[in-house]
Amino acid sequence: MIVWGIAVAAVAAFVLSSVYYVVTTPLEQRALGDRALDRGRPAPWKVVTELVRTAVVGAGFAWIAAQSDLLALPSSLLLALVLWVAFPVVLLAGSIIWERVPWQTAAIHAGDWLLKLMLVALAIGLIH
Repeated sequence: MIVWGIAVAAVAAFVLSSVYYVVTTPLEQRALGDRALDRGRPAPWKVVTELVRTAVVGAGFAWIAAQSDLLALPSSLLLALVLWVAFPVVLLAGSIIWERVPWQTAAIHAGDWLLKLMLVALAIGLIH
């Protein structure tokens, strides 16, 4: 059953993430002007890669949740929040400090990862 939760979460996260970037990209462009990246429409291979990446995150999350006995809601949501702070937020803060990524861009990516992890936690928590 968890495999289905991971698959559903990966597809749902891709759709939600796509909508999220459609909404936030104009904000980033307004804030950064010419420094904002033009991401354009993704190539098909990027779509497939993103689905696989999200499925890998979902599988890793499910494994950690199972080992920690945190598969059920609301524990899975709390785990998602902790993992979000521990990994994407810390990595994105490093990209701001060391790679000069604009904080606005990092904040947008952090929001995307929060949505993805919460969706994975919700899907796995509901299926469990």
